[in-house]
Amino acid sequence: LSILLSLMVPAHTTRSPDCGGILTPSGLRYLAEVSKPHAESVLRHDLMAPPAPDQSPISPSRNQIISVKVDKFSLTLVPDTGMRLSIEVDLGITSAPSTTKEMRLSILADLHVEMNPEGNLELVTSDCKPTLEEVQSTEETDRSAPHKSSGLDVDKQINVEKICLEVSKLLLLPNERLMSLAAPFPITPSCQVQYLPLAAPMYSEQGIIISLQTTFQVAGTVIPLPVSPVPFSMPEPASSSPSHLILAFSEHFYTSLFSALEESGALNVSFLSSLTTATLAKRITQMGSLFPEDLPVVLQAVTRSSPHVVLEEDRAIVKLFLTAQIGAGSSLFQSFLSVNVDVTARLHLSVADTRMIISVADIEDIELSLAASDVGPVLAALLEELFLPTIREEVPAQINVVLRQGVFLPHIASFTYTDVNITIHRDYVLIPCNLQLEAKTG
Repeated sequence: LSILLSLMVPAHTTRSPDCGGILTPSGLRYLAEVSKPHAESVLRHDLMAPPAPDQSPISPSRNQIISVKVDKFSLTLVPDTGMRLSIEVDLGITSAPSTTKEMRLSILADLHVEMNPEGNLELVTSDCKPTLEEVQSTEETDRSAPHKSSGLDVDKQINVEKICLEVSKLLLLPNERLMSLAAPFPITPSCQVQYLPLAAPMYSEQGIIISLQTTFQVAGTVIPLPVSPVPFSMPEPASSSPSHLILAFSEHFYTSLFSALEESGALNVSFLSSLTTATLAKRITQMGSLFPEDLPVVLQAVTRSSPHVVLEEDRAIVKLFLTAQIGAGSSLFQSFLSVNVDVTARLHLSVADTRMIISVADIEDIELSLAASDVGPVLAALLEELFLPTIREEVPAQINVVLRQGVFLPHIASFTYTDVNITIHRDYVLIPCNLQLEAKTG
């Protein structure tokens, strides 16, 4: 059965998730909290706007909304369905210079996220129930009858149907921000990453689960990636998480990232050795006849096969397979040795703002083997003595220069990540974090 399934997989590998996220109930509460001032601003603009010229009041007793205050704004999860938005707005209404009444506008709306034909996620309102009633005053009022309790002609001024049509705009998460999730982000000048939603999110008690597929572009062209041996699914937390968001990245994601960097040539490095041709001639006699003058020795390392990342409990390692051309000459490089270099190194992961910072930390294992020589046979022990210290120091240093800008995580515009805790598990990395709305500048 497994062989049969493996034969069927290639047709679907192009649509296989390799990372994703869970927006938790805590995250929804935070989005509601930061949306409340925004909602009040939008409602104040819509409800207190002066009437259009053709709707000018016939008499000065026309109702006028003089204050709008959002008293309650909550966003809760409805498992298997979506989200419920509940808003209560206190309105101050004057019908004459000396008469002011308070009304309460309540809105209950069901929202969910769909995927449109263009492949973008959209926030959709599936149901919306507005009610408008007068707040209890000294007069006895029937609170149960919406729109009619005040005896005022307020419902003509408040277009509750229009509010329902645009209720999703009261959230500080309009569809423009959802679209920003799938924007391409730069890794290096020639390499970009893009996270594409594979389907509409799923809703569970743990939160809103979204599966993403990563694509990498090199010089504007999407590159084929290594086939993931195991389809990745978002690991759900066993209990409710205090974090707003839990991001997860598969082992395949990291191998794909390094493969894209390799494809772009970013992992090819060149560095100067502390040796010269004269010092080498003391150990390798044929160097003297090949290089009569003393020249600095240069190493040019290129990848000879795709890198591979392995995730284990609390440990991430990258395996790099390089071929180093060792030569001399400042203007015209002349190689005299070709050495295969296999490096196994620990990866260190951290998060800054919305970027994952990956760095090559401790080298756990490094092997040198002679591939070709113009100066006769060279023993492995001598190769290591001469070149291992420089390779051990320079290869991680130069790769870290490439990686130092970090890799953008899936995120939506105007929000950054705080209180980040990274845990590395077998086959995947979990990144629980909190959302933080960035302060507006300018």
